[in-house]
Amino acid sequence: MGDRDIKLLHALLTNSAKRRPEGTAVRSKGKKISYHELDAASNKLAYSLIKKSTAAGDRVGIYMDKSIDAVIAIFAVLKAGACYVPLDPTAPPERQRIIINDCSIRHLVASSKKLPLIEEILKKRNALEHIFITDAKGAECSFRTKKIKAVFGDDIAKAPTAAPRMRIEETDLAYILYTSGSTGKPKGVMVSHRASRAFVDWAHKEFCIKGRDIVSAHAPFCFDLSVFDIFVTVSAAATICIVPQGVSGFPRSLAEFIKREGITVWYSVPSALVQLILHGGLKSKEFPKLKKILFAGEVFPVKHLRELMRLMSGAKYYNLYGPTETNVCAFYHVNAIPKDEAIPIGKACAGARLFVADADGNPVKRGETGELYAQGPSLMDAYWNDPAKTEEAFCTGSFSKEKSGRIYKTGDRVRRGADKNLWFRGRCDEMIKSRGYRVELGEIESILNSHKGLIEAAAVAVPHAETGSIIKTFICRKEGSGLSEEKIRSFCAKRLPGYMVPDEIIFKESFPKTSTAKVDKKRLKAEAL
Repeated sequence: MGDRDIKLLHALLTNSAKRRPEGTAVRSKGKKISYHELDAASNKLAYSLIKKSTAAGDRVGIYMDKSIDAVIAIFAVLKAGACYVPLDPTAPPERQRIIINDCSIRHLVASSKKLPLIEEILKKRNALEHIFITDAKGAECSFRTKKIKAVFGDDIAKAPTAAPRMRIEETDLAYILYTSGSTGKPKGVMVSHRASRAFVDWAHKEFCIKGRDIVSAHAPFCFDLSVFDIFVTVSAAATICIVPQGVSGFPRSLAEFIKREGITVWYSVPSALVQLILHGGLKSKEFPKLKKILFAGEVFPVKHLRELMRLMSGAKYYNLYGPTETNVCAFYHVNAIPKDEAIPIGKACAGARLFVADADGNPVKRGETGELYAQGPSLMDAYWNDPAKTEEAFCTGSFSKEKSGRIYKTGDRVRRGADKNLWFRGRCDEMIKSRGYRVELGEIESILNSHKGLIEAAAVAVPHAETGSIIKTFICRKEGSGLSEEKIRSFCAKRLPGYMVPDEIIFKESFPKTSTAKVDKKRLKAEAL
């Protein structure tokens, strides 16, 4: 493939396998694979995909739990010239079938553990033609169906170990990540090799990831945080250390895992770290190997972040920002916690250009709030099979000198500070009208989350005939805090105007979470109705 593949994602593996062939590429549940072995195994699977007519531009589904085999599958699909589509291993079969049909996935790489669920998918119309069961031998696997053809691990093992010669361009699709859609239909975010590499190359350099680093893989591979976990780590010839699902949900087990595995770079959503602080039994300075802690995906309550920085004082902290559609487009190095109720999302990075505009599309002045727009090399191509939604997501604005460049409307409201840092102020679609006033639900949550007696809070709006909306807040209290509805109202009344004080407060022991560990606002809103 030569120099022309320098901006391809799988070239990162090829290069690292040459530089550090015996270095550990991935560790998972006591098993490990070297860079040479990962390169060879992914070549074998790539050949097997090509042999079964996988062509350039095809979408190949990956239906596995996080594992060494899943990493092999990701690089194999890329080497075959195709685009990988990771399916959420925790989602029901019907959602998998919707994505398989929407994306016209003909080939599916899966583990034998998923076969019962695949049989459910096959009961209804679907696009599948071949399934590659990488961890099973044909003679030992009972999976047999006339609807699709199966390729087993022992067949894949016979394929060549040399890299297949495929003509792949930087502009070709690398992956499609499905996110929740407002209509109930998931949206497929299309990302090219070039766009992903714009972020990956920047992150490798900015965070100084080295071959000796051990990087956590906490996020599901269907979540955009995994792009850092996999590709930034491989670009440095470092070690991906997969955090098992059974460990992620138990803070004390997670704390032990981080120490035992010698994690040096951690990346996750803030809520995972909050649970670690509250229930992980952390002691000051007991994680000497942990040098960098990165977080993204949601607001990190300052009170919890301050405590984490006290307990893990040897690490550097970074707040990363960016919708799946932009990769990461802003970041902030947290040197010290400011007096404000939040930390900034920072300034543009990875070649991005960020603009803040009012409702009429005019740039706002420093200190004012508006919608955030992003332009640059890391933007998605489009939403799969949805030109109307794609057109709605992009614009050509007057705030860019590059008139021909596409600009993505993030839907996030931010304030531009005097120091040019950006401060997240909530979603545009969370801007509601109540009693004639404009209300930011994110601002209410920020105030509530600053309370020392709360673990987390979430605000939702419920339609009301007389006032337009009423505000309901869900509260998760610390045990023994003694917080009552009256005390919370009083706390809010001292910090918020009267029209923003919640109309109703609902106490919960815990919040429902999405598969990516974020608070599931849709379920909370459904409960509030």
